[in-house]
Amino acid sequence: MTDSSLPESAADDVPSNNSDDELDTGNVQGVADAGTAHVNDAEAVEALRELVRYVVDNLVDEPGRAEIVVEQRGNVVALGVRLPEEELGKVIGRGGRIAKSIRTALMVAGSQHHLRVSLDIDASELPPSSELPDEEISAEPES
Repeated sequence: MTDSSLPESAADDVPSNNSDDELDTGNVQGVADAGTAHVNDAEAVEALRELVRYVVDNLVDEPGRAEIVVEQRGNVVALGVRLPEEELGKVIGRGGRIAKSIRTALMVAGSQHHLRVSLDIDASELPPSSELPDEEISAEPES
């Protein structure tokens, strides 16, 4: 079926590919608006913190002992994860593969908000869980 077989009113609605001078920007404007719409920096930083919290909590045996620290200067966000030494390897992974994957996910998430993100993973000075007071480990009912 060719354009000549269309009714005249329908043929007017079909965009022609012959004109380089005209550019249909109807959809381009929507894309440009979506690209320039920024989420509040505080909300973006909190979303990055929650992403790290989610990943770390699902990797370690004792999620409550992981500490996430965030510092922001302009468009640079530095996230720090402090873990007990016995949990460190679970987050870093063999050869640093897990840590590299977390950093990649953060880089992608941060770039959506025009933020540069770094991640440091350190051992904390927290006492081992066996040295914590009993009420923090578990609250067993008294008989």
